[in-house]
Amino acid sequence: MKVAFFSSKRYDETFFKQNNEDGHELAFFETKLAPRSVALAEGARAVCVFVNDKVDRETLEGLRERGVAFLALRCAGFNNVDLAAAAELGIKVVRVPAYSPHAVAEHTLALLLTLNRRIHRSYNRVREGNFSLEGLVGFDLHGLTVGIIGTGKIGSITAKLFQGFGCKLLCHDKYENEELKERGATYVDLDTLFSQSDVISLHCPLMKETHHIIDAAAIAKMKKGVTIVNTSRGGLIGTADVIQGLKSGHIGNLAIDVYEEEESMFFEDQSATVMQDDVFARLLTFPNVLVTGHQAFFTDTALTQIARVTLDNLSELEKTGDCKNELRPS
Repeated sequence: MKVAFFSSKRYDETFFKQNNEDGHELAFFETKLAPRSVALAEGARAVCVFVNDKVDRETLEGLRERGVAFLALRCAGFNNVDLAAAAELGIKVVRVPAYSPHAVAEHTLALLLTLNRRIHRSYNRVREGNFSLEGLVGFDLHGLTVGIIGTGKIGSITAKLFQGFGCKLLCHDKYENEELKERGATYVDLDTLFSQSDVISLHCPLMKETHHIIDAAAIAKMKKGVTIVNTSRGGLIGTADVIQGLKSGHIGNLAIDVYEEEESMFFEDQSATVMQDDVFARLLTFPNVLVTGHQAFFTDTALTQIARVTLDNLSELEKTGDCKNELRPS
């Protein structure tokens, strides 16, 4: 099967070629998938996309016209895909439901620890011969209350890591994780989680119900000085509201690996250009904010799993017409 990859980077090509055991014909394109770029999929039976590719009805119609039958997401999230349109057009959509939940969970803790203990600032100081400790005061995680919103695979692993630091866990999810409850976690409503948590970590999918789950109203219910960490989806946070919370001091720290308008920036080197996103630029001015560019998943373990599952999904579709990881409109 010929597969056209969009938003491709060198590491994608490396890991997919290494794990192409079924001998698919792989074509890699750096450009994002959008209506203007569908022509690159000419002759391909499948296309493979990432989180910031635009897979709306217009794009899907263009793919169908060129004979594309399968759309493979090399990620877990699928909010960028019009599943209803895909179903109408007869294009089967598959994803990687889990690759390395440990990678994202561990990055969550890495962000928090780096920001809390000001390691990023200390690193730069020491390289310049500045050994002053002024402005580097952090806090102990031990004994704090951590609120976990979303206790699927990633959220539950993150919760266990926090327990290793001696934190009290408050969780919120439509489906309660019995193992976490047995380990001492307490499931509560969002208002309780907001009002009692010292640290809030987001691990839920982006849906209509969760869009801007962190907004001005939610922030007003939180403890003064709360720390918020987001390694899930950028749209979970209303950035303008969070900026106001940072300015007022109500939010003490913010660590994010995702941003609601990241599509035009992340995964590209824009160091030689003028930043056009004024909201994001404002966010970067705060000394108590730490941002990474959607790299939480980025480990060799995760990249190997992503490649294997994506290619297995396509092989399964090619051989049987069905796949256990297929997405259907709700």
